[in-house]
Amino acid sequence: SAAFLGPMEEGGQPGKGPHLVGKKDDLIKAKNTVVTAGGRDLLVVHHQGVFYALDCYCYHSGGSLQNGDIEEIGSRPCIICPKHKYKISLADGEGLYKGTDTTVTPPVTTWLTKGVKQRVHAVTEADGDVYVTLSEGDWVESDFYQGEKGKEKRAKAEELE
Repeated sequence: SAAFLGPMEEGGQPGKGPHLVGKKDDLIKAKNTVVTAGGRDLLVVHHQGVFYALDCYCYHSGGSLQNGDIEEIGSRPCIICPKHKYKISLADGEGLYKGTDTTVTPPVTTWLTKGVKQRVHAVTEADGDVYVTLSEGDWVESDFYQGEKGKEKRAKAEELE
């Protein structure tokens, strides 16, 4: 129903949603789909029966995550940025890296977190459609690449490639 599409902010700009991002079957077939919702460029990922939505541009240097491989890292599904191989948890946006856990004896090499670096968004399904509700809260690094300065930086980086 129309009421389900969510609030509109002043000036007719869509609010945080939920925003219709596609048909469930189409998104499953595509696996990774870039959409724009509420002024943000998002990547909707379907992996092992679960939908995830996150900012489309990697927090590290703004590379597109669309063609990133999905790998299980420490039993967590992660997308690997094709540009610099940064590893990002699909569920919570944490940046993961291989490091040494010195809190155990003997120290072991394991996957550690840099904390939340990539904004992730809530995904819901209804009547064969998939919706994303934009998350809000404290600034995270991927937010930079959604703004004007980030768009300029992405454009310059693409020129250099």
